[in-house]
Amino acid sequence: MKYDSIIFDWAGTTVDYGCFAPVKAFIEAFEAFGITPTLEEVREPMGMLKIDHVRTMLSMERISKLWEEKHGKAWTEKDVKKVYELSEKKILEIVDQFAEPKPYVKETIAELRKMGLKIGSTTGYTDEMMDIVVPAAKEAGYEPDCWFSPDSVGKCGRPYPYMIFKNMQELKLQDVSRVMKVGDTVSDIKEGKNAGMVSVGIVEGSSVMGLTEEEYNALPEAVQDALYHKVAGIYYAAGADHVVKDIRGILHLIK
Repeated sequence: MKYDSIIFDWAGTTVDYGCFAPVKAFIEAFEAFGITPTLEEVREPMGMLKIDHVRTMLSMERISKLWEEKHGKAWTEKDVKKVYELSEKKILEIVDQFAEPKPYVKETIAELRKMGLKIGSTTGYTDEMMDIVVPAAKEAGYEPDCWFSPDSVGKCGRPYPYMIFKNMQELKLQDVSRVMKVGDTVSDIKEGKNAGMVSVGIVEGSSVMGLTEEEYNALPEAVQDALYHKVAGIYYAAGADHVVKDIRGILHLIK
């Protein structure tokens, strides 16, 4: 199969090893309303439009019950907006610190471009967040040919495929079968499959893995292997066509 383009996610895929900027922001936002979410609860909806992410968390049985206990009533859309607005404020305060490209990203992107592929991107961040992330990543050496956030598609973020189609329009691509979607969350995989294209999950540094680079590298090889298979299983269950250890695996798939 020949490809014309790869469409990457941002946090957890090409920048921000472990996808920690939104995790930190969501935890602090919920804590401000008297609820401490678990890392699993925060990461499960990762990759979605951020307000959808908050709504999904509030719909979780444990969090929903805690909200009712803390606030004396079930949560409403007004509460979704309040938690989201605080989480957005917190992300905007820190996101510039989480734009460093992950290992092997710059070299792999350069190699893909030598092969003639165009580099697109989608994200769960808003335009305002991306206005901070994109220049910071560029300064650090990573810049895709284009990017689109849910703001560009009427707030219909993942798992809707519309950001992908905006990339295809911008890059003048005709055939979804010649485009590959790469990401680090279940939402990324579903976004790609809903667009009708090959979808690939990245393991190391992913939101699903949820470890810092230091934590991962400190693990014994056998534990790393077990973690790989666990994360891969989550991607495959979501419909992934392929799973790679890190971004260099994309080159093997292309070749």
